[in-house]
Amino acid sequence: MGRTIRVAVDAMGGDNAPFEIVKGAVEAVKESPEIQVLLVGKEAVIRKELAAYTYPKEQISVVNATEEISCEEAPVVAVKKKKDSSIVVALNLVKEKKADAFVSAGSTGAVLVGGLTIVKRIRGVERTPLAPLIPTETGVSLLIDCGANVDAKPSQLVQFAKMGSIYMKHVVGVENPRVALVNIGMEEEKGNLLVKSTYPLLKECKDINFTGFIEAREIPHGAADVVVCDAFVGNVILKLYEGLAATLVSKIKEGLKSTAISTIGAAMAKPALKKTLKSFDTAEYGGAPMLGLNGLVVKTHGSAKSVEVKNSIKQCVTFVEQEIETKIRENLTTEEPAETEQ
Repeated sequence: MGRTIRVAVDAMGGDNAPFEIVKGAVEAVKESPEIQVLLVGKEAVIRKELAAYTYPKEQISVVNATEEISCEEAPVVAVKKKKDSSIVVALNLVKEKKADAFVSAGSTGAVLVGGLTIVKRIRGVERTPLAPLIPTETGVSLLIDCGANVDAKPSQLVQFAKMGSIYMKHVVGVENPRVALVNIGMEEEKGNLLVKSTYPLLKECKDINFTGFIEAREIPHGAADVVVCDAFVGNVILKLYEGLAATLVSKIKEGLKSTAISTIGAAMAKPALKKTLKSFDTAEYGGAPMLGLNGLVVKTHGSAKSVEVKNSIKQCVTFVEQEIETKIRENLTTEEPAETEQ
């Protein structure tokens, strides 16, 4: 067994906290003996949830935090004022190197602000993107950015491409990952000012495998391993992706139960169908890492159930073992970034 990976988990964040969060943590340590989970939040509440499970006690500990940050609160104000919130306490564990990573299903804004102000950016990183893995026909692709930077500059998209390539190569295991820039067409003269300005910069990059533009309809087919865009575009893609997948699954189930014959056929096809549908469930791929920080911060869906929490915790292992933070630091410029809020 390799080194122990310590993951601080926001036990109070998300629509289904603390039940699904604690359950996911228990499932993670049962499957991965190298993981130690630090559940951060109201100790009495967490311990009451833990009492329902049998698990290796040495792999889960509780860190008390008396406050919570809700999604309705202004993120900057909440992070500054609520020093004893589960998000702030957990991020400080990462900052102080008492934890290797942080996972939260709580307020996205608070996680982003806390990541920037507490863990802070790697020297040379202009902006820190959120980068989830999304299922495709051929496996998975990394969508970068999906929610952190709605207004990005060409130089920042270039950095996203580089960080995304590092992640796909060393965490997912894709050699020479194909990088594409989201656009409304394949021709160089198409697109807005941002993509037109970014395209030639990416073409000049010798350390990435840039394949050109990609239209949204080609993303589900796996036409690129790293899909680069600003967060406005990325979030629209992600939400449409998730909504359409849920609708199709619902319609398929409805159709299979529509007649007696289709119900019999569904029963026969159930194992294969279940496997196929599972591959397109975003919960199977964990959360979205916030790349470019001096530590790993992972944001899961606010509606995350235990399986997504478990997979988000487990994805931290490869990230830490492959030293993604160090590789990003080595591959980007060492110029001091401007001290401005993201």
